[in-house]
Amino acid sequence: MNKIHIDIVSDIACPWCAIGYARLELAMEQLAPEYEFSIEWHAFELNPDHSGEGEAILPALARKYGKSEEEARATQNQMMIIAKGLGLNFEKLQERLTCNTFDAHRLVKWAGEQGQQTGMKQALFAAYFGRAEKVSDHEVLLKYVESLGLDAAKAKDVLESDQYAAEVREDEARYQQAGVTGVPAYIINGKYLISGAQEPETLVQALREIGDESNQKTQ
Repeated sequence: MNKIHIDIVSDIACPWCAIGYARLELAMEQLAPEYEFSIEWHAFELNPDHSGEGEAILPALARKYGKSEEEARATQNQMMIIAKGLGLNFEKLQERLTCNTFDAHRLVKWAGEQGQQTGMKQALFAAYFGRAEKVSDHEVLLKYVESLGLDAAKAKDVLESDQYAAEVREDEARYQQAGVTGVPAYIINGKYLISGAQEPETLVQALREIGDESNQKTQ
C-alpha cells in the first residue's frame, strides 16, 4: 500500500489544532483503502513567554488580536459549534486560563516513545478545551498519563528534569525557520505544506494529489 507521512506542527493551547486533527482523521479514514498514514507531532508555542497563574482567555485573546471581548466570544462560540459537530469536547473553551505548554510538549515527546503520542495530544486537548484544566500543572499532566495506561512514575521523572526540552526547542526552531508562523501546519512527506484547519474534503483532495505525485516519482 502507498504510504503518506504527516508531520503536524501544533500547540496544545490551539483550538484549531484540535479541530484540524479531527478533520484530518476524517480525511485519513476516507483514504484508508488507498494509503497507509503515519503521524508525528511537533511542538509550537502560542505563548512561549507565559508564566504565572494565567489570565482569563477572552480578555487575553481580545488584547492579543486587537478585538473586543464580544468578538473573541463570538469566535470561540463558532469554534465550539464546529468542535461539537466533530465529536470534540470544547465545553469549557471560554472558561480556560492562558498557560504555558512547554512541559506538556515534553510529555508528548515522551509519550511518543511509548506509542501514545497522538493519544496524549488528544487527551490534553480535551483537558484544556473540555475541562479548562491547567495543562502546565504537572499533577494534571500525570493524571492523563495514567488515563492512557502509561507509567506515571517515569513521566514524573521526565517532568521534574529537563528531558526532551532540547527536542521541543529544536522543533520550534526548525519549523519557524521553515516559515511556519501559525498552527496547525501539516508537512506531507517532508515536502508539501498544508496550513490551517482545512475541511476534510480539502484534505482528501490535497493528500490524494500529493500521494499520486509521490508514487509516480517512485515508479
